[in-house]
Amino acid sequence: MLVRIILGLLLLVLIACQQSKTTSEYLKSPETGVRTGGVRIIPIQTPIGKFHVYTKRIGNNPKVKLLLLHGGPGGSHLFFEPFESFLPEHEIEFYYYDQLGSYLSDKPTDSSLWTIERFVEEVEQVRQALGLNKDNFYLLGHSWGGILAMEYALKYQEHIKGLIISNMMSSCIQYDRYAQQVLAPQMPPAVLAEIRAIEAKGDFANPRYMELLIPHFYKKHVCRLEEWPFSLQRALELINGDIYRIMQGPSEFGIAGRLARWERTADLPSIRVPTLVIGATHDTMDPAFMQKMADMLPEGRALICPNGSHCAMWDDQEHYFPGLISFIKDVEAGVKMKP
Repeated sequence: MLVRIILGLLLLVLIACQQSKTTSEYLKSPETGVRTGGVRIIPIQTPIGKFHVYTKRIGNNPKVKLLLLHGGPGGSHLFFEPFESFLPEHEIEFYYYDQLGSYLSDKPTDSSLWTIERFVEEVEQVRQALGLNKDNFYLLGHSWGGILAMEYALKYQEHIKGLIISNMMSSCIQYDRYAQQVLAPQMPPAVLAEIRAIEAKGDFANPRYMELLIPHFYKKHVCRLEEWPFSLQRALELINGDIYRIMQGPSEFGIAGRLARWERTADLPSIRVPTLVIGATHDTMDPAFMQKMADMLPEGRALICPNGSHCAMWDDQEHYFPGLISFIKDVEAGVKMKP
């Protein structure tokens, strides 16, 4: 009996040593063997040449890998910093990623790069470089990142294990209509009239425009926290304004850029991977429309955060993160999204 106990203990030690070695190798950069805190700079081929984008891994679970697509366009991974407070304890490995033109990635100025199609191919190159595949790859896109995630899934869903569309409708036409017909009338009439007058003149650089929008729109529908956390403030300050204006328009109050006519609602049934659609009661996006999207998806599930707005990962964490974590665990367990 004593011999068996000793042999058992030796076996456990050997297994632990092997796991430690595996973890040690996993944490090293595949290019240099140096530990870089999870940071990898990935080369991206574009129609006008090669550039580099920033990624950073948080956590260590080769079986569950969540790639985060930030909003904007032209935003950054800083929007996702609350994820560090929730996902690691559930052994969900995730990746920050600044898209080309954003924050810690290269910032070319050729406006021909700012198209949905080119961004989709960029995501595919990042996926390949990070070794993400259908056995471990979860993709989460927030706001503009939600558009990018839907477009990526429509072209490359064979690589995805689970998809999360966070705070984005499948129609920019309906998004703009909701802003103009539902959210705008909630403002005081005098405020709305002044905003409309500035827009009619195209005077978007006028500081008065944001002076009006921040308390009457952003604080009600983008993030409802009384005091915005440092990382969220920095994320907004660091947005690449050129990309944002070209694709989104001058503000979150409706849409006026290259994305203005984007529409994919009729294509949702062709996305067959398990998909979580996250919306919020006070979002810039119509929560009823978000529920409709989940209903249209063959393996769709809706999570409507009752206290949240567009950045529900900040202002309704008590619903956003349990719902996200539960979805990933259900996919891992093989649970069907529809009864």
